[in-house]
Amino acid sequence: MIGIVFIFAIAIFIWGYNFLKGNDVFSKQKVFYARYENVGGLLTANPVLINGMQVGQVRSLYFDPDMSGNIIVEFLMSSSFPIPIDTKAVITNANLLGDKLVTFELGKSRQLAQDGDTLRGKVEATLSEAVNEELAPIKEKAENLLSSLDTLIIEMNNVFGGQAGLNLRSSFNDIKFTFHNLENTTANINTLVEVQANSIAHIISNLEAFSTTLKSKDEILSSTLDNLNSISDSLSQLNYRTTLIGINQSVEQLKALLVKINSGKGSIGKLISNDSLYFEVNKSAVELNKLLKDIRENPKRYVKFSLF
Repeated sequence: MIGIVFIFAIAIFIWGYNFLKGNDVFSKQKVFYARYENVGGLLTANPVLINGMQVGQVRSLYFDPDMSGNIIVEFLMSSSFPIPIDTKAVITNANLLGDKLVTFELGKSRQLAQDGDTLRGKVEATLSEAVNEELAPIKEKAENLLSSLDTLIIEMNNVFGGQAGLNLRSSFNDIKFTFHNLENTTANINTLVEVQANSIAHIISNLEAFSTTLKSKDEILSSTLDNLNSISDSLSQLNYRTTLIGINQSVEQLKALLVKINSGKGSIGKLISNDSLYFEVNKSAVELNKLLKDIRENPKRYVKFSLF
């Protein structure tokens, strides 16, 4: 009886020991392996997760027998979930304190991993490594900026030193003098505005009065504009075409008359173009003058009076 109790106690001890290690002696379990160059502090009994759910744990770690320095990690799977052969066993950070766990990134292969197969190992960057990786570009830019600042300081020392520095200081003095003149000009303008304030107010008052007058004469201006519109409409209704045709006809007739005169046609034309006619007329006028003179001097020769 004592032997049976002893054997039962040993069985309970073995079961409890395996249970505390995560081994279930009453269920079928699979074992997978993965090879790493550096496990980053992974420990035995660290959990193995798939999509955030624990499916196993790390059972053991040991160096590869080929003396390469690589580390073999043995995973004891307590779940029967199918694992593709191209699944990656990724060592990642469990928290900010540096604790580790293993995440199985399931592959796409239809071939499933069998008990004892070796999966591809991968180590996720630690928090410090990730921070260093993010800060590396910033560090490089900061170094470049410091180098540029150093070059700028050297150039500024060259500029402000020697004759160039004297010229620059002279330029600053000129700028200061210019601003002083601007201040004086501004003060003079303010004084002028204050002196002419009454005149400006009077001008504004006149403008307001003029605006009021225009507003009061709005009806007269509107009537005047209406009359101008009426005149414009009346002018636009005149028959300009007929008037222009009549003017053109008169001009053509005048041109034809001038042509006839120049060609010697008609009395005026003959008078202008024929010299003999001009002389005959002139001669007749002279004879007529002589006759009239004789009549004035000797009226009895031409007029006889008789009473009986």
